[in-house]
Amino acid sequence: MAYMMVKSGENLEWFTADANSAMSLPIAEKVSAGFPSPAEEYIELTLDLNKALVKNPGATFYARVKGTSMQDAGIHDGDILIVDKSLAAGNGKKAVCFIDGEFTLKTLKIENDTIWLIPANSSFKPIAVTEDNDFTVWGIVTYVIKKM
Repeated sequence: MAYMMVKSGENLEWFTADANSAMSLPIAEKVSAGFPSPAEEYIELTLDLNKALVKNPGATFYARVKGTSMQDAGIHDGDILIVDKSLAAGNGKKAVCFIDGEFTLKTLKIENDTIWLIPANSSFKPIAVTEDNDFTVWGIVTYVIKKM
C-alpha cells in the first residue's frame, strides 16, 4: 500500500489510500490454531490488501493513532486505522470525529438527542457533543492494523 501524507493533528496522523497499487501476497488459508496440519495445505491463494480492506477508495484514508484513549478497545498508539468517510455514523461504531478543531477517535453513543464520544480508557472522560461544539463525524473505522 502506498501512503501520501495529508495532514497531521494532535491525535491522528493522516494518509490517503492509494488503491491503484497492487501487491498480491501469498495467504495461508488454513492456519491451525490447534494442532499443526500438513504444510502443503498452507499457501493456496494470494491476497491484495488494497482490494480486501479498501471498499471505497475515493472516501478511504489511513490514520495512525496517537494516544491511549481507545486502548481498552484494542486500539493502541501507533496502530493504523482504515477510515471510510462514505459510511453512515451509528450507535456503537468506532468513529473518527472532528470536534472543536481536533480529530479524535471514540465510540459513538447516541442517546435521545445527545451524541456521546466514549473513550475506551478509564483515564479519559466521555464527551457530550452539544450545539456549542463544532462537530462532525469524519469517518467510520473499518479496520485496525497493528504491529504484534
